[in-house]
Amino acid sequence: MMKNIRDIRIADFDYPLPDEKIPRHPLAERDSCKLLVSMPDGGILHRTFSDLPGLLPERTLMVCNETRVINARIRFEKSTGSKIEVFLLEPLSPEDYVLMFQSTGSCRWGCLVGNLKRWKEGALVKKLDIDGRIVELRATKVRPLDGNGQEILFEWDDPEVTFASVVDAAGYIPIPPYLKRDSEESDSDDYQTVYARVKGSVAAPTAGLHFTPQLFDRLRGAGVDVAPLALHVGAGTFQPVKSETIGGHPMHTEVFSIGRESLEKIVSVIREGRKITAVGTTSVRTLESLPYIGAQLKSGNVTLHVDQWSPYTEGVELHGDVIENLVSILDYMKEKGADTLTASTSIMIAPGFKWRIVDVVVTNFHQPQSTLLLLVSSFLDRDPGRSPLQWRRIYDEALGHAYRFLSYGDACLLFPRS
Repeated sequence: MMKNIRDIRIADFDYPLPDEKIPRHPLAERDSCKLLVSMPDGGILHRTFSDLPGLLPERTLMVCNETRVINARIRFEKSTGSKIEVFLLEPLSPEDYVLMFQSTGSCRWGCLVGNLKRWKEGALVKKLDIDGRIVELRATKVRPLDGNGQEILFEWDDPEVTFASVVDAAGYIPIPPYLKRDSEESDSDDYQTVYARVKGSVAAPTAGLHFTPQLFDRLRGAGVDVAPLALHVGAGTFQPVKSETIGGHPMHTEVFSIGRESLEKIVSVIREGRKITAVGTTSVRTLESLPYIGAQLKSGNVTLHVDQWSPYTEGVELHGDVIENLVSILDYMKEKGADTLTASTSIMIAPGFKWRIVDVVVTNFHQPQSTLLLLVSSFLDRDPGRSPLQWRRIYDEALGHAYRFLSYGDACLLFPRS
């Protein structure tokens, strides 16, 4: 199994995506976008996103990623006129996202630096107006990191100002590179879900962009329960697969957190035989990582990280007892006196993956030759004896019916083929 998974050719997950299919801005009404529905019998329906309450399984639990995109792009200008952009990737000190944004005085991040060759030495300085207070922000290079990253020390001269306020005042929303434009003021709202709460992402969980408060009211009125979690989307989500087969592609690691109440709801829904609907591939990755975290805890392993190949490695079989593994997480949280589990995942979900949690997926249309297309293909065609071509039928259908693709595009509602 492991060898077969590693040998999957990424070229088999290519499709033509004309530039005009990628909108630069969202629709004025979030839930008015098109919704393509892939049914269990393989049939395809064309609906509108506002139709969602009547399309979901009865009494489903809908799991949403409540991460919030931060103003991760901070632009400095040197006295020479050179412009340097520092892109926040991951917190280093403090490592915890909540503590990071509560930091005062200083903190350290792993960053990408644009125009790095122009930053030879010394600190970059930027004056900020934060609620009428003039604050000086300084950025200093500490050391190179693996890849193209740099450890950056940020310092600011007002001890009453948190890093959350610094980022809000200093930075810009990091819209995806394929939008081929600079960030605009409208992106501060457009590129956030209406339920975004936990700061930490450098990219939006875009399937959630279609929801409105009014649609949530209708969903709850239709008997849909909602459970939040948070996975902080990293810049690695845009990392192309450069190897010929996926075995040579290193999956990026992302930090996630889930509260006790959400975990208890998930356990209850599985016990009752109800369906779990994941909003977005980030929610999918988090949910499908949980049984592996639980299995680790049962064996005394408290690293709280899922490796990309764990689902396919001999000896990591979970014996199908999902509930037992999830309860192990709840027991661990109780023992630690924690209301929230924080862990990380670099899970690779590809054809051959054994699905354990997610029954229905709401998602957008993804880039050609991306790991997210592997995930969609795996979800739609779970039978290993079936040719995994439903994803291609869906994408061909969408291309032929004027659907809009990627972050500000239209959506899919996916059921696995029965």
